[in-house]
Amino acid sequence: MTLAMDEKTTLLHKYFATLADSREPALQQLLASAHIVRLQAAQPVFHAGAMCQNYLLVLKGSVCVYLTTITGRDVVLYHVGPGESCVITTSCLLGGNDYPAAGVTEEPTIALAISAHQFQQALASSTDFRQLVFANLGERISQLIARIEAVTVGAIDQRLAEALLANARETTTVTTTHQQLAAELGTAREVVSRHLKQFSAHGWIRMRRGTVEIVDRAALAKLSCR
Repeated sequence: MTLAMDEKTTLLHKYFATLADSREPALQQLLASAHIVRLQAAQPVFHAGAMCQNYLLVLKGSVCVYLTTITGRDVVLYHVGPGESCVITTSCLLGGNDYPAAGVTEEPTIALAISAHQFQQALASSTDFRQLVFANLGERISQLIARIEAVTVGAIDQRLAEALLANARETTTVTTTHQQLAAELGTAREVVSRHLKQFSAHGWIRMRRGTVEIVDRAALAKLSCR
């Protein structure tokens, strides 16, 4: 499906102003030829072992990038939201490698798709595009390192409290499952279930099917900062 040109322009100015405002002919040509893609919620974006064909700039929605371990457990690496690109996609395009992980939309998502060929051309000819790509790459790598450190070092109860608060910034209800939280934390579902029951027993949360209600935000915040 296509996106109206005025909405495309509005989203680009909102999330990628450097690109939208650039006067570079090469970049203007790139934006004119790049196409908008609409993805439904829970739609695969790429999978491990696949060739990288497009560089995506997310304009709306969110993509979850995860790794499946040899034991079959899914571990969330990071999320890509509006104004961001996928660091693994960038790495694959720069190195000519296949995807080592998978990506799936978490909600209806709109993105600007730049083909691998267009990406290489723009990288060579556009200073503004090159700066955007490497600035985004540097920022995302730092976040990924912090994420790996948290998964391998942080205590489960502390990280679980942090995850619940992060997913309930503007509400008291988190729509999620024990399995999704386990993937987010890089642990087993049974471990998450056990800690959630402890949180519930303390009166910090209230569990319902498919949701977790935050009852004592202060207690969770204290635990997450421990």
